[in-house]
Amino acid sequence: MERSRIPGFFHRTREQRLQLLNERGFLNSEDHRLLRLKQNILSCDVAEHMSENVLSVFGLPLSVGVNFLINEKDYVVPMVVEEPSIVAALSSIARTVRKAGGFCCEADNPLLIGQIQITDISNLQSATDAILQNKEEILQSANSIHPNLLARGGGACDLEVMSHVASSNNRQMLALHILVNTVDAMGANLVNSMCEGVAGLIEKLTGGHVVLRILSNLTDRALVRAKCKLSCDLLASNEFKGEQVRDAIIMANEFALVNPYRAATHNKGIMNGIDAVAIATGNDWRAIEAGVHAYASRNGYKALTDWHCNVQGDLVGSIELPIKVGIVGGSLQANPSVGICLRMLGINTAKELAQVMGAVGLAQNLAALRALVTEGIQRGHMSLHARSVAVTAGASPEILEKVVNELISIGDIKVRVAKQIVQRLTVTQIAPSKRLGNDNCIGIGHGKVIILGEHAVVHGSHALAAPLPMAVEVKVNAADTPGLQLQMPKWNIAIQWHQDEAPKNYFEQCINLILQEFKITNASLHFEVFSQVPKAMGLGGSAAFAVACIRAIAKIYNFDLADIAVNNLAFKCEEIAHGTPSGVDNTLATFGRLLLYKRENPPVMQALKVSEPIPIVIGVSGLASSTAKMVARVRAAFESNRSLYRRIFNEIDALTIQAVQAIETNRVEELGVLLNVGQGLLNALQVSCWELEELIEIARRNGAIGAKLTGSGGGGSIIAVCPDSALQVADAIKQAGYRSLVTQIG
Repeated sequence: MERSRIPGFFHRTREQRLQLLNERGFLNSEDHRLLRLKQNILSCDVAEHMSENVLSVFGLPLSVGVNFLINEKDYVVPMVVEEPSIVAALSSIARTVRKAGGFCCEADNPLLIGQIQITDISNLQSATDAILQNKEEILQSANSIHPNLLARGGGACDLEVMSHVASSNNRQMLALHILVNTVDAMGANLVNSMCEGVAGLIEKLTGGHVVLRILSNLTDRALVRAKCKLSCDLLASNEFKGEQVRDAIIMANEFALVNPYRAATHNKGIMNGIDAVAIATGNDWRAIEAGVHAYASRNGYKALTDWHCNVQGDLVGSIELPIKVGIVGGSLQANPSVGICLRMLGINTAKELAQVMGAVGLAQNLAALRALVTEGIQRGHMSLHARSVAVTAGASPEILEKVVNELISIGDIKVRVAKQIVQRLTVTQIAPSKRLGNDNCIGIGHGKVIILGEHAVVHGSHALAAPLPMAVEVKVNAADTPGLQLQMPKWNIAIQWHQDEAPKNYFEQCINLILQEFKITNASLHFEVFSQVPKAMGLGGSAAFAVACIRAIAKIYNFDLADIAVNNLAFKCEEIAHGTPSGVDNTLATFGRLLLYKRENPPVMQALKVSEPIPIVIGVSGLASSTAKMVARVRAAFESNRSLYRRIFNEIDALTIQAVQAIETNRVEELGVLLNVGQGLLNALQVSCWELEELIEIARRNGAIGAKLTGSGGGGSIIAVCPDSALQVADAIKQAGYRSLVTQIG
């Protein structure tokens, strides 16, 4: 699998991006948890020890560039940068270069130069000879200061001596360079201490006076070279031929090679990418900047890249620049985000990190040049600026793209204008049923929460479940083009297919099954889905989608379908989604009533009456849950020890029946106790997880009298009974980085 090639990554939610990176192995489970819960942020306590006069910590966006293929290895590249369009442009160009084989990179050994300035020398040549004749002694003395570095294959490895004349008084001086292989460390402190350590020996050998002893940030012994090659067809667009784009990029680069004013902006664009990776990985971006610009100034300030056309007519690009970075050291370990970023890269050496940064620099340059010579770079900036303004104005995810498009169309991208657009669009978004007027091709399916009975219900026990004030709404219209189309903005889904094609996902399978049951062939329909139910969070989203689709399709074809028929067909859809469903989700999605449910043929459904509504809080972990996987796990455990697990299921069943009585007689304290005991039994089934346990603990600590997971577990959501503290519990859950919903049973 092309691990770093992730189509549509930009359009997904933050939680979905994190989940994808976790699934593809770029984030381990702990790093995924820290990022999702925003617990990777540098704390003020740690910051106190990193700098002086600390007041707080300062936030910048942590993003990832996707699609990178470097030396035939997949990377997602962490970047800390606030400037719009950088990450998007970089990911786009990485996708293009990937089609041509990716980037080829190499890096020198990570040598850092330590400089020792020697003055008051009577004879420069004699002093130079003395240093060179005692080279081994000087290197041994330097390496004795850091013997562990030598043991890791690094250390001081060579010397250079050069003479200079001071401009102010014509005094002569020597500059001694100690070349140190710092292996995987940045090495500034290592080299500085080596220079300090040999200063006395140098004075003794030369008879001079040592003034400065410090590293140089012109790290031209640690050069990185990156290359890529693109055929013209990869450069073409609707408006420009590939040859036109190729030649324009070459001419733009030529301009930066002869004009220092253009070269400064050209090289700044390169550093847009490199600096962002340096910050993300805890490296000294200021040192890298200084070295790169000094290197660009060797023979007059020039561009760092070369773009030319080969004999085949391809565009060939290369870059050479000094990049000295590290992946180990105390300063890197102090910030938890840095460790996450380094693990996300999956690099093994500092040389590998330098190669990645070289590729990023070349990619950033190509992205900028292509934009400049075609549509202009401002268009991309405008789009992202409009998005930022729309978010500031309070645009919800449902209307965000509409607000952005209107802002760009108007050309007046201001928060004031965005707020006016948001207000106008929100009026039509508050109540979908009103917005859609009398359209009779709309179906609704309810979300649900299981109060007690998870997993045991699959094995013949009762389940107690309640509807939620959230639903999935499906609007169906005849499509203008043949086939089936589905748009679901909330879940970032936009697909189209034909009935005679093999379905590729649950949504296609579900709709195909419904049409098949209705004996409808060659349908041309457009489905627009508005979901208030979060995906894969144990709140019945798939069942609600199925019920809404069934009802909408029945209406557009004028079928008079009873609720029991809707429920039966929705159960078949749930079999697609979950394998062996209990039937609870589709039943609640269909009937939207507080029910005691038992899986029989036909199912037993007892509608309950509540004397007084019971406040509850739903805590949503954000960790996707697979019902099929969790049900299969419990079933396997049951088959391995039927007597033990049957006792657990019976205990859960008894709690469920007792909970019915507690709800109907408003014994809220008792209901809370039953939920707590139920959570213990679900733990015995091993279906909980760290995130759910944390949510339960937060709820109980902030006033909930009972809390447990709801649904299949392994992620998803919790339910907490909060007769006097619902808002407090909901707020505490949000403060911890999770989502919450205040509602009630009955």
